[in-house]
Amino acid sequence: MSSIRLFLLDSFARHGELHGHQVRLLAEKEHVHLWTDISVGSLYQAIKRLVGEGLLAEVRVEREGNYPERQIFGITPAGRSALAVLHREGLDTIWMKPDPFDLALARLDPDTLDELPATLDRRLDGLTAMLDDKLEHKDRALRYLSVAEKHALSHNIHRLRSEISWLEGVIAALGEITDDEVRILSDGADALPSTNAEPR
Repeated sequence: MSSIRLFLLDSFARHGELHGHQVRLLAEKEHVHLWTDISVGSLYQAIKRLVGEGLLAEVRVEREGNYPERQIFGITPAGRSALAVLHREGLDTIWMKPDPFDLALARLDPDTLDELPATLDRRLDGLTAMLDDKLEHKDRALRYLSVAEKHALSHNIHRLRSEISWLEGVIAALGEITDDEVRILSDGADALPSTNAEPR
């Protein structure tokens, strides 16, 4: 699932023929960088890719005043079909990707266990800063957003709050985590299983 493809195809379907700068202005007006994984700076390249795939097409070239010529694009029938699929996928699919942090936490380096508290504190500080940044920009963005977009923005904020709450629980259990790692090492429980062992 590609957020930027969905945003671009939907923008052309809703607003008709546009040039790249107009699409960028739409993205900035809706503050998509605050509530999606879309980088506004990547829109131009994504438009080119969609043209290459036949989902958008160059309609004409225009010049306004002293501005340079701009290519005007429109959505193609194939683009409308792809947009319908993206809409369905976006609503139907649950996107909860595993976080590499979880595997790193479950496979701690025994030589750096004493660094773990500072590492987790840095992670908590980073997540808290991300949440503060989202909340700081929220009020500024709200007047530009539809009701659905406001809920999308709050979804991101709820996820960050949940992540912070979970990490605070990990930090609270840090003594238990490190004690367990030391026990596993001393018991040799990390040894490879016998090749004769029955599979589970």
